[in-house]
Amino acid sequence: MPAVRVRMVGGFKLEGLDEEGHSVLMDLPKDSGGEGAGFAPIQLLLVSLAGCTALDIINIMKKQRQNLSSLEVLAEGDRAEEPPKYYKEIRLKYILRGKALRDDAVKRAIQLSEEKYCSVGANLKGRSKITTSYVIEQEEYG
Repeated sequence: MPAVRVRMVGGFKLEGLDEEGHSVLMDLPKDSGGEGAGFAPIQLLLVSLAGCTALDIINIMKKQRQNLSSLEVLAEGDRAEEPPKYYKEIRLKYILRGKALRDDAVKRAIQLSEEKYCSVGANLKGRSKITTSYVIEQEEYG
């Protein structure tokens, strides 16, 4: 796995970089002394979890020959009140859109991501309770 680095770019602003030149800007929120110019690092944890499981689900749905046209993952969490303010609970809601998507295929894809494939979720297990729900929006043929 390629290494990443984080560098200070001014005030509390940080830039995260990978070996291929991708970057992400982080900052503290304004009420914590930052400028709110980027993601708070704890938000990136939710982004990472949502992205990890979304990629799994897209891959699994393709293998199941499901006609998935879009996927959105909404992630929110409740944090501990005292430092370290980790996520005690994280809720993921999947919104899947496609033609003739089968409920059993969606359930199976979410279950496989949760139990077997998502490495971000695996790193959170034992510390954060992760719950999932989903909505299927069927598209019409024609």
